[in-house]
Amino acid sequence: MKRHTGIQMLVLAAVPFIMVLGNSMLIPLLPAFEKFLRVSAAKSGLFITMFSLSAGLVIPVAGLVSDRVGRKTVMAPALVVYGLGGIVSGLGAILLRERAYPVMLAGRVLQGIGAGGTYQLAMALVGDVFQTSERAKSLGILESANALGKVVSPVAGAALGLVSWYLPFFVYAALAVPAGVAVWLVVREPRQQQKPPDLSKYFGDFQRIFRRHAGALAVVFLAGAIVLWALFGWLSYYSDRLESPYGIVGIKKGLVLAIPVLVLATVSYVVGVLQQKNLARFSRAALALGLGMVAAGMALGIFLRNLWALSGFLVLLAAGTGLVLPSLNLLATSVAPLDERGLLTCLYGTVRFFGVAIGPPVFGWAQKNLKPVMLAGAVLAATALVLALWLVHPQRILGRQFSGPSAEDQKAGQSPQPRSADPWAPRAETPPPRASR
Repeated sequence: MKRHTGIQMLVLAAVPFIMVLGNSMLIPLLPAFEKFLRVSAAKSGLFITMFSLSAGLVIPVAGLVSDRVGRKTVMAPALVVYGLGGIVSGLGAILLRERAYPVMLAGRVLQGIGAGGTYQLAMALVGDVFQTSERAKSLGILESANALGKVVSPVAGAALGLVSWYLPFFVYAALAVPAGVAVWLVVREPRQQQKPPDLSKYFGDFQRIFRRHAGALAVVFLAGAIVLWALFGWLSYYSDRLESPYGIVGIKKGLVLAIPVLVLATVSYVVGVLQQKNLARFSRAALALGLGMVAAGMALGIFLRNLWALSGFLVLLAAGTGLVLPSLNLLATSVAPLDERGLLTCLYGTVRFFGVAIGPPVFGWAQKNLKPVMLAGAVLAATALVLALWLVHPQRILGRQFSGPSAEDQKAGQSPQPRSADPWAPRAETPPPRASR
């Protein structure tokens, strides 16, 4: 990866890092929200849920628009909106104090709207520009940045909470607005060689992609939702348990919460690197192993009794999630061509956000008796594993992406996207044909 390519990759990696702070940095502070806003645990959990739900609803729209006007045109303003949402929540807390709950929740919705146009489009942009096996490593870097944000955010949230319980909302703005400017100024987006097709053709081609890869896409969506539902549900439950009955609070609590997500970040990066060597075989193996670990972890979780057991379970769950997500990202960004990749990748992002949104309230609602939830999670993960072994054949997707067009594509008259020694360089435009005399 060349130096200027690496700088642009660094800017893109900052996007998922900042986005994951949107939820993870608040998890250690949920008990403080309950205290200062005088709300229940279920209502404090809505700070996570409403952010994720609004993001999930916006993501497909952002993907559709980005396919037609460009990724940067959507990503940069979305980061600014994300920051403004943080300012709304922070100012609400300062000005309205214990009556700030509805205003702060509205700010979280605004943040979610901004978040809907960011991380998944960064994934799509990486898919646009990397036409070789280096795409796997780049997507692994994005997922690792996402996981690294999860590592830093509990500690950062706990530390900021020692100063003020609403300070994280202003930190969102301080990070997101400069990131939006950097995306606009630094990242060079490949230019489409032709005008976007009309919407009827666009959706017709999109339906053809779904029909061709229906089984694999169903597994990608299902697995992504399940593993993030389990992880974030357990992190929120774990956060409450650390304070009561174990009395672990403040920075110490943030450090304990950071352990499983550090495992997730490390595994995600290693998987991305290893995928470069054998994309198809390793992607399928990592996906199957990861889902198996999540299923086993959820089943074992039924018998958990103490803090050490909870911690070990979360490490197992995080490692399994770290195996699953890079493989899903690679498949999701490799199914569709450039001019339809944004919508497909964003649909995948929608189910990921819905998984995150549903996790905390479900685990909070069932915290007195988690066994049914754990059993359901184990069954769902095991089902996804069986479906993955049956329906996911990465070579059919990745072989076409990195080894030229398939026979079916050749019959349809499609050609592979041109490769370049510098994948971030703008694509050369084909000159118009000269008029005959």
